[in-house]
Amino acid sequence: MRYAYYPGCASQVITKEYSTTTKKVCQILGIGLEEMKDANCCGAGLMTDYNYELSLALNARIFAQAEKMSLDIITICSTCFMVMSRANRDLKEKPELLEKINNVLKKAGLRYSGNVRVKHFLFALIEDYGLKKLKKMVKKPLKDMKVAPYYGCHILRPSYAEGFDDPEKPSSLERLIEALGADVTHNEGKTKCCGFQIVLVTQTTAVDMIGKRLKEAKDSGAQCIVSPCPLCHISLDSYQGEAEKRTHQKLGVPVLHLSQLVGLALGISANELEFSRHLVSPEAVIMRFSD
Repeated sequence: MRYAYYPGCASQVITKEYSTTTKKVCQILGIGLEEMKDANCCGAGLMTDYNYELSLALNARIFAQAEKMSLDIITICSTCFMVMSRANRDLKEKPELLEKINNVLKKAGLRYSGNVRVKHFLFALIEDYGLKKLKKMVKKPLKDMKVAPYYGCHILRPSYAEGFDDPEKPSSLERLIEALGADVTHNEGKTKCCGFQIVLVTQTTAVDMIGKRLKEAKDSGAQCIVSPCPLCHISLDSYQGEAEKRTHQKLGVPVLHLSQLVGLALGISANELEFSRHLVSPEAVIMRFSD
């Protein structure tokens, strides 16, 4: 298993622990990640609304590089996954549009033939690697750890472009959590927005949304949340202090990256999983599983 690795922007700086721990997990599992050294930003969905064809050209440039590598793309960012999945679908279904975009790429000496697939790390673990195989690799089953899955918006929607999991009743995160030996807690907010997209526009509203998502997880009995999205992690971890002020209660819900939860079960130490970079410490939850 080899992929062209596209971590996205946030996981190269703000949540870089997500990228570094993904690489460590993949090394143990035997999943090859080939760096896309010349890849550009996907546009994060904002460019799509501003200039649709420019957004397509930016994403086609990414796809063309992966195609030259003869590899499908794997990303750990839900927003990147959404944007690239939509762009790839449009380019594959509209030959005349693909040709128009290729005329733009020609200036950079690139061409995209439509042969690349885009996968999120979560879905690649389930669909390509397989949960039975992953379960056999577990060295420290996360027994009695109560984990709330949090999908957020972009990894599930629009379903017409992504199509891996049910956008209303998803199960992929739950199945992964159980394969690692942990207990799933159920909360209705797992597929709802974390507020990241509006946090710089109307922070009060965003923080209210963040507080609601955290309270839903805590009320479900969860000791922690696991998220496959670095932007959701930024909201739920970085703004949790503000959410506590707004809700007038202590929340104290650690938010783990997908790769950190998997890595913990694979026997990677807490130090190597870089939990110290979190604002809300997960030490009380993970200490019995970590060296």
